Parts: sequence; C-alpha cells; structure tokens
Amino acid sequence: MNRLFGAKSTGPKPTLDGAISNVDNRVSSIDVKLASINAELSTYQAKLSKMRDGPGKNAIKQKALKVLQRRKMYEGQREQLEQQSWNMQQAGMMTDNLKNVMTTVDVMKQTNKSLKQQYGKIDIDKIERMQDEMADLMDIGNDIQESISRSYDVPEDVDEAELDAELEALGDEMEFEGLGQSEATPSFMVDEVPQFIDEAPNTGDKVQEAAR
Repeated sequence: MNRLFGAKSTGPKPTLDGAISNVDNRVSSIDVKLASINAELSTYQAKLSKMRDGPGKNAIKQKALKVLQRRKMYEGQREQLEQQSWNMQQAGMMTDNLKNVMTTVDVMKQTNKSLKQQYGKIDIDKIERMQDEMADLMDIGNDIQESISRSYDVPEDVDEAELDAELEALGDEMEFEGLGQSEATPSFMVDEVPQFIDEAPNTGDKVQEAAR
C-alpha cells in the first residue's frame, strides 16, 4: 500500500505563517530576476539607439523581445504570488479574530458562571429584613435620646412679665436679708479668737483670782 500511495508524512504540518513566508521568498526571488532582466533590456536599448537599421540591429531586437517576454512572464507570476500572499494574510487575520472571539466568549462564560455562584449565595429577603431591623433600631435610638434629653418640672414657656416679677421679688428678699444682718451685734463686740492661738483663754479663772 505504501508503494502505491506513498508513505505517511512524519514531518511537521505546514502552517499559514510558513506558507506566507515561502510565497514572500518566491516574490523576492522574482524581483531579483526582474531587476536583472530590466538591466539587460536597458543594455539592448542603448545598443539599438546607436545602431543603424540592418541585420545586426534586427538580431538584437529579437533578443530584446525574448527578454521582454520573460519579464512579462515573471511579472505575471509575481502578481499571482502577491495575490496568494494577500489571501493567506487575510485568512490569518480572520483566524486571529476568530481566536480572539472564542477567547472572549470563554471568558464571558467563566465570568457568568462565577457571578451566578456568587449572587446565588445572597438572599435578598435577608438583606431587606436586615434593613428593616436597622431602621427600627434607629427609631428606638431616637426615642431613647428624646427620652433622656427630656426636662423635668421645668416649664418650657416663660412669660416675660412673670420673669420680671420673680426677679423683683428676689431683689426685695435680698434687701430684707441685708437689713437683718446690719441690726445684729457689731463685730467688734464679739469675742473672736485669733487664728494663731490654739486654745481659747479661760476667762473664768481670771475672774476668781480678782475676787480673792
């Protein structure tokens, strides 16, 4: 079987980049040949411009025509190879774009799966109940603050006339107390012990000695 169809190739499989590189190398080789042909045609053209009509000039024209035919053939091959290279480059760009799309799709799938797992663990009802409990606790805290800051037996509204009357009564009371203190015993008639004496003098013993 191997003799009829050939042995199975064990070498590396060709790649798109490798094929493009091979085609570009062939195009470069044709460019070298075209440059040589153009130089040869320039030589023939220079000779023909200096020669007179005759068999020699006709022979050079025949050579120039053959060279020109070869140049056209190489130019046709070059155009075909450039078109092949361009087509393969487009295929490569499409392949890269497809790979990028597939990578993006895979990432989106993984992200979607992860989000489902994460959000699946969250109970919205529990969050709403927690928010309600927090609101109730805030209301209770406000009630406690209002209760603590409440005043006891202090009228909130005070009449200015009543305030003036209270102040006038306090003034009269202070004047009355001042008069009462002025009618009391003068300070020089009150026995006062100096602060530097530890014990008060015993006046009873002095009176008894004087009586003797």
